[in-house]
Amino acid sequence: MTMTVIPSYLKPGDTIGITCPAGAVNLVDMEPMFTQLREWGYTLKIGKNVGSSYFKFSSTDDERLDDLQQMLDDESIRAILFGRGGYGVVRIIDRLDFTRFLQHPKWLLGYSDITCLHSHILTQFNIASIHGHMGAGYRPENKDEYSTLQINELLKGTPIQYEISSNIMNRTGSCIGKLAGGNLALLSDLIGTKSDINTDGSIIMIEDIGEYKYNIDRMLWQLLRAGKLDKLAGLIVGGFTDTQDNETPFGMTEYEIVWEKVKDFNYPVCFDFPVGHQPKNWPLKMGIEYELKVESDQVLLKEILSD
Repeated sequence: MTMTVIPSYLKPGDTIGITCPAGAVNLVDMEPMFTQLREWGYTLKIGKNVGSSYFKFSSTDDERLDDLQQMLDDESIRAILFGRGGYGVVRIIDRLDFTRFLQHPKWLLGYSDITCLHSHILTQFNIASIHGHMGAGYRPENKDEYSTLQINELLKGTPIQYEISSNIMNRTGSCIGKLAGGNLALLSDLIGTKSDINTDGSIIMIEDIGEYKYNIDRMLWQLLRAGKLDKLAGLIVGGFTDTQDNETPFGMTEYEIVWEKVKDFNYPVCFDFPVGHQPKNWPLKMGIEYELKVESDQVLLKEILSD
């Protein structure tokens, strides 16, 4: 298995860039995030499109591209935290130049639409990144203290070891594999593109928000028919929040829809992992190896440390 490139971990005084390559954010909503990062001792470099808006986006494609490109190229920036997902990274991903980023890799941290970036840098360059809370996730009404404090632990290099209670739908077993995945809609959309992830032998995580049940079903059929679920090491199923149904019900829960697609395989499956569009959104290093143990009473996800 090819070794993943791990960006350098951070220390107090290091600079973190904040930008919005997709949807728009209100500056007021970003203040709790700014405050938390400064309390941890980091210096912030805030992008031009943080607080601006252009229809559905934070700014035009060219402006979002330029802001992110500058941060990727800036060697003084040790990590880039994104203000929001939404939609828009796919519109600029193929115009980004990763030449200087490859010379000085840095942590990219976000989720939702940022799944496009996570998947792209893993598939194209085998570089690790962090799936975790963005701007509004730091607001008091949206904040889970452990989820945010763990972000600092990951940025500092603390190894991940998460334990949760088992879900009745889980399939027990253990495995080792690289963690990849993220937002289900993005994973489905990226199939066949240069950002498409290789799921064979990987532990895949999926989550989503605001989707109709029939669309969750359709996207999972897309993954299944594309061979993306056949040879997994394991599957982690996070939150499916604010799911919608039609006037005529679909007839299955979100987790039943997932189970239908994976029931004939043998790898371990963990449901209800605390990750997704929800306050309890534990950060995860993507692209690195983990051990996943799904037992009858608990689930362990443990980072495997390289020599």
